Amino acid sequence: MKQTLIAIIILFSFKFSFAQDQSDLPPRDINKNEISINPINIIAFGAIDIGYERILTNNTTLGFDFFYRFSDNVDSDNDIIDRDGIFDKEIAFTTRFKYFFGSRVARGFYVETFGMLSSGDHDNYIDFFDDQGIFISSRKVSEDYTDFALGFSVGGKFVAKNGFFIDIGFGIGRNLFNEKSPQIIVRPNLYLGYRF
Repeated sequence: MKQTLIAIIILFSFKFSFAQDQSDLPPRDINKNEISINPINIIAFGAIDIGYERILTNNTTLGFDFFYRFSDNVDSDNDIIDRDGIFDKEIAFTTRFKYFFGSRVARGFYVETFGMLSSGDHDNYIDFFDDQGIFISSRKVSEDYTDFALGFSVGGKFVAKNGFFIDIGFGIGRNLFNEKSPQIIVRPNLYLGYRF
């Protein structure tokens, strides 16, 4: 009986110490959901880029991004940087999976794989021929496309104790199915968000 009582006391003390450790953790290590927005796309390109991410384990997350460009022409001043040409996509939905290195909960440096379904218009050069098949000229033509891309990214997520974070990364991918779409896509990421 005495040994049973001692075993019960030891089990309760472990349970109490574990519960105490959980309550001492900051919210960033307990909460599993994140929302974020990319302010650079709003300011420079007239596009909204918002995201949701769910922490699956301490080292993995699954996320979704929605991108929508409000204006087709944000570069009417003809300056050195062609802002219209940076994003051919007008609307995009991206699914992403991240793996974080280290022991901290979903923060620090990571690698990411992503799949992006996008639609927009892309400038292509089209050759024109006469009735005998003789080349006449080549012109740049804007063509609508919808395509799916696969790619990967690297980056870092830095989370404050109160749950606010900054996520900086860079990704590259390839469109797979449509000849009218851009072959290579880039994803420069700068997200500000909150973990809850």
